[in-house]
Amino acid sequence: MQMRVDRRGSSAVAVIDSEAVLIADVQDALDLMATVRYNEGCDKLLIRKMNVAESFFDLSTRLAGEVLQKYVNYHVKLAIVGNYDGYSSKSLKDFIYECNKGSQVFFLPSEEAALEALHGA
Repeated sequence: MQMRVDRRGSSAVAVIDSEAVLIADVQDALDLMATVRYNEGCDKLLIRKMNVAESFFDLSTRLAGEVLQKYVNYHVKLAIVGNYDGYSSKSLKDFIYECNKGSQVFFLPSEEAALEALHGA
């Protein structure tokens, strides 16, 4: 896993580059959050969809809710970059839509869109 920081003014976003699944359970999500905060001092994080276990996108597993609740509780903003068109679940589409309307968690198609959202949040 490699990490770089995108800075715009006083805003800093840790951008994670990895080919591996980094979030497979709640503990993984907490460990990633702690690593980013400790190593980079960032409370905004950008990862790729491929870095998140596919079970995250099956809302019946509750993994997405549990992970995102931890990030909200610890005031860490998160963007997950990827293509979400392949999912047919209306619940997931509604979940993504609602997240994108807020200022804490974003599911966006490009790194630039995610950085804009995180820096603006």
